[in-house]
Amino acid sequence: MKSKIIEFFSTYKLAFLSGVFIGTTYIPFPPWASLFCFVPVWLFWLQNPMSAKRIWWSGWIVQFTLTIIGFNWVAHTLTEFGHLPWPVAILCLFGFASFASLHIPLGGMLWYFLVKHLKLGLLSRVLALPLCVAFAERIFPMIFDWHFGYTWYWVGAPWVQTGEIWGVRFLSVLTIFFNLAFLLFFVEAFKPKAKLAVASVLGLFVALNIIGWQLGKSAPKPDSTLNVMIVQANIGNLEKHIAFAGFRGFRERIISKYTKVTDEGLAEFGADNIDFAIWPETAFPDHILSGPSQSKYTYRLQQYLNKNNLALVTGGYGYNREKDQNSNSMFVFNKQGKLVAQPYMKTWLLAFGEYFPGSNWFPVLREWFPQVAGFERGHGPMIQQLNGLRMGPQICYEGLFDWFSRDSALLGAQVLVNVTNDSWYGTWQQPYQHLYMTLSRAIETRLPIIRSTNTGISTVALASGEVMEQSPLHVPWKGLYEIGYVKEPKPTIFTRFGIWFSDLFFALWGVLVVVYRKRS
Repeated sequence: MKSKIIEFFSTYKLAFLSGVFIGTTYIPFPPWASLFCFVPVWLFWLQNPMSAKRIWWSGWIVQFTLTIIGFNWVAHTLTEFGHLPWPVAILCLFGFASFASLHIPLGGMLWYFLVKHLKLGLLSRVLALPLCVAFAERIFPMIFDWHFGYTWYWVGAPWVQTGEIWGVRFLSVLTIFFNLAFLLFFVEAFKPKAKLAVASVLGLFVALNIIGWQLGKSAPKPDSTLNVMIVQANIGNLEKHIAFAGFRGFRERIISKYTKVTDEGLAEFGADNIDFAIWPETAFPDHILSGPSQSKYTYRLQQYLNKNNLALVTGGYGYNREKDQNSNSMFVFNKQGKLVAQPYMKTWLLAFGEYFPGSNWFPVLREWFPQVAGFERGHGPMIQQLNGLRMGPQICYEGLFDWFSRDSALLGAQVLVNVTNDSWYGTWQQPYQHLYMTLSRAIETRLPIIRSTNTGISTVALASGEVMEQSPLHVPWKGLYEIGYVKEPKPTIFTRFGIWFSDLFFALWGVLVVVYRKRS
């Protein structure tokens, strides 16, 4: 048995190496190996004998290894949110790591299929490697939609600014393709052509960073300013759940924490200097309803805002009486404490946290699994207005999807507003991953994005991509941000055309593979 394990690790050592390289180049690590991280496993795929089994298992090992390294916060989340014991949570992490990034083995299988059925020569085989892996990454539905582009933003690489043209995701495509030059360097055993390929890629990388630096400098200049106070009350998960369940005293306690931190901000910054305050996702621990149906807590909130002459954007719970469903929503109050915009309902719900998959077709699932929330789903991006400001609301997970922010920009948003609760993810990896995944939407749309969280990290990214002061994790905190924005922003190329550039790139590279099909 021991000899078989040793043989297995010996056979797939290059796959494990690629997994380590990729896992340690994603946030919170720098992208130190991103330009050559696929080279080991690609070398393994090019070896003989070539078989579907070897391709699949080597790709699976890569994705399993990188997920254990880069997304081990899943185990913490299962203990914090699911209240599972650590041994069970670790087993669940292994289960998650078994399918989280299957685009890598699926890309390998696509490559194997093309090699066999198109009878590709060596050159075409090599050229097809990044095409298949990058294309699989493009279409594979990941729960936590990560890619290399976010890590480049994390370290402040200037070429991230080109995201206004082709999106931050396309940087991940280019990163995978840049691996090709280093692969050629090994395959061609340091021959002059291989050295030229590496030099060309490095030159292109430098050129793209220079172009990005120029784009960052030429980002639209703001013609208006906005002063926003972000309030982070640091409410624990158990406390939130108990409060929403209606236990006496807990709703009062949470509201008191938010008003206390808000009062401190008003005393420090002055109400006259604040256009509006913002509380995070589901901050208000009760249904917010208008008219005679409103709760005493909503009434008290309105009185508080009116007394302090404070406008507020806050996460809270909506309720649809006809459907008997709650919703995870965002509400806008003016300085007189009146609701002035239609509440936004979260559209992209989190599976098993906010809905049970398939429950729309089989409602009985809601009865079988009552512990899983069955939130009403919203109708997509919309605009909320406050004193003439057009805000594009998004709740938590929705900031991960570039199409969502693009649609908000096309509707005329001047500012993107994201409310989030990251309290069950710990302090090691996920808060930073989620932060930069969300903030990258500012570069793509050239709109400022305000991010208010329950426990951190709260901050603002300007249209230039500059990230302002970041809140500390898991402490009560408040911060005032002066945000420049454009009254009539023009859509970026990416906002107008989305991912067409990457699709065109894939098509042209595919033609290149076919043209050189018989080359060795």
